[in-house]
Amino acid sequence: MKIVTDKTPKVAVETILTADEIAGIDEYIHHYPQARAAVLDALKLVQKRNGWVDDAQVQAIANMLQIPVSDVDGVATFFNRIYRSPVGRHVILLCDSIACYLTGFEAVAKELKAQLGIEYGQTTPDGRFTLLPICCLGNCDKAPAILIDEDTYGPVEVHEVAKLLEQYQ
Repeated sequence: MKIVTDKTPKVAVETILTADEIAGIDEYIHHYPQARAAVLDALKLVQKRNGWVDDAQVQAIANMLQIPVSDVDGVATFFNRIYRSPVGRHVILLCDSIACYLTGFEAVAKELKAQLGIEYGQTTPDGRFTLLPICCLGNCDKAPAILIDEDTYGPVEVHEVAKLLEQYQ
């Protein structure tokens, strides 16, 4: 991996980030009073391309924002919706909060794992789904809840799991 520094020509960053990503990050930099505040927006923007953010992209973002790589990585690893390793085309977040736990989360989790043939943190062999737990989706009044990509479902019944999964190719 080539380390991009302030003295490195911009073309080196472009080998890691697309022109649109660079323009978008530059826009975020000018939107905030301090470039550091653009970290999360930059990570989200870069993640849109491949579904996750790799080390080289974290380095490039840090260089554009002129902050340490550890600061960018700290934000990336703090937020559970920024993925630092490859995920499936569709990410399923299954809420395991107390509200979901008390309303049938375990049965839904068991059915999801059976239907997908994977455990938490794994991706189906076809790359279609990644299953992850999440501590709260803020959908407690509709527990148990699931988030698939940007779509929230709840209350989810065990018999509905297969039909939910069919919607995502």
